[in-house]
Amino acid sequence: MGGVYVVGVGLTKVGKHVNDSFRDLAVEALLAAIEDAGGEKPDAIVVGNMLSSLVEQENLAALIADHAGLRGISGFKAEGACGSGGAAFLAGYSLIASGLFRRVVVVGIEKLHERPTPDTARGLAYAADADYELIYGVSFAGLNALVMRYYMNKHGVSRDEMSAWAVMMHDNAYENPYAQLRKKITLEIANNSPVIADPIRLYDSCPLSDGAAALYLVPEDLKWVNDTPVEVVGIGNALDSPDLSSRFELDRFIAARLSAERAFKMAGVSVKDIDVAEIHDAYSIVAAISIEEIGFAERGKAPKMWAEGRFRPGDKPVLNPSGGLKARGHPVGATGVYQIGEVVMQLRGDFPGVKVGGEVGLAQNVGGIGSNVTTIVLRR
Repeated sequence: MGGVYVVGVGLTKVGKHVNDSFRDLAVEALLAAIEDAGGEKPDAIVVGNMLSSLVEQENLAALIADHAGLRGISGFKAEGACGSGGAAFLAGYSLIASGLFRRVVVVGIEKLHERPTPDTARGLAYAADADYELIYGVSFAGLNALVMRYYMNKHGVSRDEMSAWAVMMHDNAYENPYAQLRKKITLEIANNSPVIADPIRLYDSCPLSDGAAALYLVPEDLKWVNDTPVEVVGIGNALDSPDLSSRFELDRFIAARLSAERAFKMAGVSVKDIDVAEIHDAYSIVAAISIEEIGFAERGKAPKMWAEGRFRPGDKPVLNPSGGLKARGHPVGATGVYQIGEVVMQLRGDFPGVKVGGEVGLAQNVGGIGSNVTTIVLRR
């Protein structure tokens, strides 16, 4: 089997797109990726999305392909909660690797501002277990807050240490023209922001976001349609229980660890080889546990490390130079596609924000509270 390469990236600015339709936003990213890849019509489209039914639209592959003037190609939607973008990329990768198609575009799209905030919050909560958790009225933020309090108490993590992640993400996003929250903050601002679900505060949380991102994939013999193709050298996915009550350990994301191990094994690299990574930080606690499960930090040590200045530009690895979900924004079904696209652009040297460069990069997209995780390793 030959390699699979990313040869085109298309990103829209993340934010509140009340004047852009769902299909217009998706097609903007799709056409940008096609142009970046030399303009050739794709054979198939895979769409990553979580909440399209909430905004009263399904059959997304047909909708987006038709609006882009691509009637007749193949396609479908992939869903994996907040990890839908990673799931869609896994499907698109598989279509190329199997030889079934030679040109596949993966599009991630989400519009969280299409409905009132309570409706959106209810929809996002369905990433947890509807039968055994949501019937008690707990929100998705509330479930993450349970994990965060347990983690902070168990590992002796201070409020300042946890808040330092948000400060770093806002520093990075300030330079990113695609980011939603392009403003710098201080520890004092983060520590004194409103409580969302104790101990989660406003600046521990990502914003509600709209956005679309697209990636153009080809096999090895077509990789030179772009001057700087980036190879997908490893990919892994793993699942855990959607509910927290049956987890083996509350401060572990087993699926994050397993998906990373599988991706590293396939790529033939180790965690020490990663130069730049985009990890999932819908809440600060998710960042901490993901960093530890991937292997960038020992258990319970990630917040102490980032509070001491680790993972910033100049370190190895650099984490979330985009600003992450925290400040770039989290258009749920599109987030995984953004993460991969941002790493590809870092490796190509054309990311328009904080530039890190490097030879090997990683993206990890987390669905639910660590229940559906995809990890991708990329090499220039």
